[in-house]
Amino acid sequence: MPHLRKLWLTAHRWFALSLGWVLALMGITGALLVISGPIDERLHAGLFKANAHEHARALPLEQVRQRIEAQFVHGSTFSFRLPRAADESLRVTVHGKWDGTVYIDPFTGNELGRRAETQGFFNALFKLHSSLLMGATGKGLLAFVALFYLMLLVSGLVLWWPRSGRPNWRIELRKGVSRALYDLHRVGGATIGIVIALSVATGAYMAWRPLGGFVTAMSGARPMKPPVLPHSPDPARPPRPLDTLVAQAQAQFPGAMASIVQLPAKPGVPLRVRLKTPDDPHPNGLSSVWLDPFTGKVLAAQRWDQLDPGARAVVVIYPLHTGELGGPLLEGVVAISGLTLGAIAVTGIWQWWRRRKIRTVRPY
Repeated sequence: MPHLRKLWLTAHRWFALSLGWVLALMGITGALLVISGPIDERLHAGLFKANAHEHARALPLEQVRQRIEAQFVHGSTFSFRLPRAADESLRVTVHGKWDGTVYIDPFTGNELGRRAETQGFFNALFKLHSSLLMGATGKGLLAFVALFYLMLLVSGLVLWWPRSGRPNWRIELRKGVSRALYDLHRVGGATIGIVIALSVATGAYMAWRPLGGFVTAMSGARPMKPPVLPHSPDPARPPRPLDTLVAQAQAQFPGAMASIVQLPAKPGVPLRVRLKTPDDPHPNGLSSVWLDPFTGKVLAAQRWDQLDPGARAVVVIYPLHTGELGGPLLEGVVAISGLTLGAIAVTGIWQWWRRRKIRTVRPY
């Protein structure tokens, strides 16, 4: 039906022209993140690597905590990403008047360097990809754009599917640039569209937290809330040594590796230790232990497979989105799908602009 096809074409065109540029940006930046991560670590090995030797012993975390807290104004919050290899640096994420990461030699406690939140190509690229440099507003926008992509995919598949019922996968390269770009746009969207949709959807899920809450509510479960301290903190009472607290957390899940230590952001909030169990697919681990930093008492402990459905989904969604779930092969697929998304957007805009130009020159 020509009239219905025209409606699909109009919808597809305006979906693309309104937010297609955001999709192109997300695709290209996502592909670059896959590639530039390892390159960044090689180019700046002095930040990511520590000079360990066979008999070296790591400095107690409590000494590192005292040193780092002395360098920043009161009110800053800290999250420790613990080394996962013998020669890896300890990374402390800081939020306060200064936002960024401090890289520390775990054997000496010396600072290897620091980067502000958007300093360096990789950091700036990550912030652009994850939030459009707009914070929570940008993350909400990305979730909205993901819905638009699904509309683009459906309308594009409807327009691509031939009336004969026999799909045409041919890309004609000998009939000019315009025809080649048209075929690339058509075939690329049809062949890799589902993979791109998966990448877009998983990115939106992580970017906009309410989606996880919606999944949990739809399943009939209750979202897991972190515990609170059972007493009012005493300002004169020092917290327990950080090493003792981490060891107490690890004792809750024997065999698990402590991954991230989140120091309390404000009084009345417990310390959280994230751990990676051997069966956890998430690269950072999503099992958590919350402790009273003053007494060392365990307030709550939850394995990754006991989280509410919305939170548990992140265990697979995050490594699936980054490609880490499938190793180099899936990372390559993620990078190619991102570049394809950018190419589809560019070729689509090219076709619209060219046809508009022709109509301007030949209005009849």
